[in-house]
Amino acid sequence: MALIDVARRPSKRGPLGSGGAGWVLSLPALLAVAGLLILPIGQAVYYSMTNWNGQTATWIGPRAYLNLFQDPTFLRVLENNGLLLLAMPFAIIVPLAIAFLLHEEIWGWKFFRSVVFIPTAISWVIIGLVAAQFYAVKGILNGMLSSVGLGFIKTDMLGNTHQAIFAIAITLIWSQLGTNTIIFITGLAALDPTLAEAGRVDGASSFRIYRKIIIPQMMRFIQFAFVITVLTAFTAIFSLIFVMTGGGPNYGSTTLEFYVYQQAFNQGDFGTGALLGVLLFVLVATVSVIQIRLLRVKT
Repeated sequence: MALIDVARRPSKRGPLGSGGAGWVLSLPALLAVAGLLILPIGQAVYYSMTNWNGQTATWIGPRAYLNLFQDPTFLRVLENNGLLLLAMPFAIIVPLAIAFLLHEEIWGWKFFRSVVFIPTAISWVIIGLVAAQFYAVKGILNGMLSSVGLGFIKTDMLGNTHQAIFAIAITLIWSQLGTNTIIFITGLAALDPTLAEAGRVDGASSFRIYRKIIIPQMMRFIQFAFVITVLTAFTAIFSLIFVMTGGGPNYGSTTLEFYVYQQAFNQGDFGTGALLGVLLFVLVATVSVIQIRLLRVKT
């Protein structure tokens, strides 16, 4: 009975209690997050509403955002980001189709798997240099067109204000081919094969099985690939643009990410650079959340 009484007796807690102890133990991590994440974001928001040259900052206020949206150059940059966003479905559909073929182990699938994975091992600088030679006036693309009798449609995509961003988008799709294919092959290998087998027993065609059974199960992998691709397109192709076009011609291939560099480091306008950084953060977060919600509805 004495042992039972001792076991039932509530244990004595320290002066902080269990909740207080948890906060104390979490304090170092909270301070690290505040110092490395929250504080820099707050500083960026503050400087985005100033005229800051790197040394002195003059307060402008929220009017800085209104002034930026009246700038035609900024609107052109936003349009370029929108065009890159329109390329995202191709960056998902093409590797998804390739993953299906490789998963079915078609003839030569091991060779094709190696070829598809090559872009994942190449840096953005090398990809940009190769792409610049491919799209040049006397480059590979025009040479191929001439060799098949289509020399009359000779093009200079990198030198055209309206075509340069499409050259960037096509190169981005190719560069993401290996990464997204790996994601989808991993997803296909993790699926329950009995559902597809049941569909075949019921007489469903391969196309119907993929559309009704496999694609719904792959949604979480498609969601992940889309978010990764959007982050790459909006925040990780600075080197590609720098090598291929330098943002030109006439801002024809400048994205928000590259525009931050141009404003802050080329022109010394760090206030506008901070403002563009904040807008880029909001844009990427908004696009990612919307796509995640859409895919969750579909599943």
